[in-house]
Amino acid sequence: MSIKEHPPQSNNNDSSTLHIPVLLQSTLTALKPKPGESYLDLTAGYGGHASRVLSATQEYTTSVLVDRDINAITYLRQSYDWPVRLLHTDFAQAAKQLVSEGAAFDIILADLGVSSPQLDKSERGFSFLRNGPLDMRMDSRLDVTAAKVVNTYSADALKKIIVRYGEESPSVAKRIVDGILAGRPYSTTETLATAIEQSLGGRRGKKKHPATRTFQALRIEVNQELQQVENLLPLIPKLLNKGGRVGIISFHSLEDRLIKQYFKEQADSGYEAELQILTKKPLDGATYDVHNPRSRSAKLRAAVKK
Repeated sequence: MSIKEHPPQSNNNDSSTLHIPVLLQSTLTALKPKPGESYLDLTAGYGGHASRVLSATQEYTTSVLVDRDINAITYLRQSYDWPVRLLHTDFAQAAKQLVSEGAAFDIILADLGVSSPQLDKSERGFSFLRNGPLDMRMDSRLDVTAAKVVNTYSADALKKIIVRYGEESPSVAKRIVDGILAGRPYSTTETLATAIEQSLGGRRGKKKHPATRTFQALRIEVNQELQQVENLLPLIPKLLNKGGRVGIISFHSLEDRLIKQYFKEQADSGYEAELQILTKKPLDGATYDVHNPRSRSAKLRAAVKK
């Protein structure tokens, strides 16, 4: 059997038991993978999207899968019989590296969300629903953890992070920061979540936990998520072959705003534009992936290189 005829095989548990890919069918419909097309997955995770795209393209040797989480890379290496290139780095750095190599692809996908294993494993420290260490690093090689941010940043710096990345009002952010400072140092997600909750007067019947936005802000700060997106976007046209398609799935308004603005700038560039928008409005998970709870806040935007 030749490489191109070699279907993706899982030698371990199906990745769907670890992470159900969001907006999968919408992604396949938008990107239209065809036999022989090269594929770059900038956030390959546990292979949910990649398995379906590669199954359609049957093109492995020119495809690249990227993830900054060593657990995901290890899973892909051990679980799938794919002769693809794996890169253990963040997507912005991977894009920069591939551009320098002169690489170009027919399909590019970036799913910017936190994977289910990252959320569900308490030792990763992403969620206040499961008590664990205040970590939140997608890449364990990073120096900055959530604990370092919470315990060493100044009041002003913490407030700016919570306002900008958590989208809390300045007055609410100040109350949260005052509560955090009063209880420092913190080492677990539970103690921090409790301090935030108490600083805002408890839950009082609120559906959303009072710590939700602050935890988002800390995660974005630790992993430099918005800077990653800002660095990636201008590299996308350089990584696409003519007629190549790109899809980006975001999960909060801060990311989506950057993607929307970049695509709009492309559309407004007229004949100089390198990309043409395929999705006039984003395809949202609440409408197009209703059976996947973690798709609720997801938005897919896609474009094609002219």
